[in-house]
Amino acid sequence: MKTVKIGSIGLGRLGYEHAANIATCVPGAELTAICDVDEAQLAKVQKEFDVPYTYTDVNEMVKNPELDAIVVVSPTPKHVEHITAAMNAGKHVFSDKPLGATVEQCKEAEKVVEAHPDQLFMLGFMRRFDPSYMDAKQKIDNGDIGKVIMVRSYTQDPITTIEGTLAYAPHSGGQFLDMCVHDIDLVRWFTKSEPKQVWGIGGVFEFDLYRELNDGDNVCATLQCENEAMAFMFAGRAAAHGSHVETEIIGTRGTLRIASTPAKNLLEVMSEHGVCRECYPDFLTRWHQAYVNEMIEFTNCVREGRKPEVTVYDGTAVNKVANRCKESFETKKMLDVIG
Repeated sequence: MKTVKIGSIGLGRLGYEHAANIATCVPGAELTAICDVDEAQLAKVQKEFDVPYTYTDVNEMVKNPELDAIVVVSPTPKHVEHITAAMNAGKHVFSDKPLGATVEQCKEAEKVVEAHPDQLFMLGFMRRFDPSYMDAKQKIDNGDIGKVIMVRSYTQDPITTIEGTLAYAPHSGGQFLDMCVHDIDLVRWFTKSEPKQVWGIGGVFEFDLYRELNDGDNVCATLQCENEAMAFMFAGRAAAHGSHVETEIIGTRGTLRIASTPAKNLLEVMSEHGVCRECYPDFLTRWHQAYVNEMIEFTNCVREGRKPEVTVYDGTAVNKVANRCKESFETKKMLDVIG
C-alpha cells in the first residue's frame, strides 16, 4: 500500500503534537506539508522534520496535488471552513475536536462530508484510542459489568499551563464545549445511548476572565441518557497536581475505573514529604499514545479504503449536548437535549 502524504493545518500545542507524530510515529504516513500563520513556527517545524512544503494559506495548501489527506488542528471556529476547503479539493480529512463552534457549523460539516462519499472523514476523539479506555469499552461490550448505570468523569487541566489556556479561552467555545466534549463522547460510547437531559452548573473560583466570558473556570454537568443511564462530568482549570483525567463506569454487575490516581508511571517517590507519585504535567503527555493511535487508524483507513468508526455525526451529537450544558449553566435550569 502507498504512503499517505499528509498536510497539517495549525502548529499550536496540539498541532505540533500531530505534526511530530505523523513525521515520526505513524507507519505509512508522511508529513508532506504544514500550514500556519506563524512563519517562524513554520520554519522551525519544517527544519525539524524536513517537511517539503510550507504554507500560510490553507486554500493554497489543499491545492497541492501530492497531498492525499489534510489534518485540521486550527482554532475551533475555523474547523468547518478548513474541512470544507480540504474536501472540496479532493482530500481525506482528519479534524481535531470539537467539530465546530456551534451546532449550525456541525450541520454544515455534515453536508460537506455527505457531498464527498468517496473521501474519508474522521474526528479526533482520541480517548477512544487510549489503551485503557479501549480495554474498558471491550469489557462493557462483553457484558462484564452488566448494564451501564453511571459514567463519572473528571477532566482537570494543570494550573501550570493556565497562561496558554487563558489566551485561548475567548475562542474556545466555553468549558463544556472545549473540555467536556471527550467526556460526552465517552458517555455516548460507553452507554450506547444519547443524552436526553442535562443540568450544567459551575462558577468562577480562580480566573476572572471566565466571568467576563459568561463561563466558569470549574464546571460540572449531570446527564441522563435515553436508556436511563446517568453521567456526571467535572471540568476544571486549576489542578495543582497536574493533568488529571479520571473515568469510572458503574454497571449492574461491576465497576471499571480508569486513572483514579493520575500517575504518569508506577514510580513511587519516598522522601521527607512522604510517599508520592508524579502526575502527568499536561494533556499532551497523558494522551500521547492515544494521539499516535488515532492517527495510525486514520492513515490505515486511507490506505485500506475503509471508513473510520468516529464520524462527523458523532461531532454534531456531542456539540448539541455541550451547548445545552452551557445553556443550562447560563439559565440555571435543567434542559432537554433537542434533536
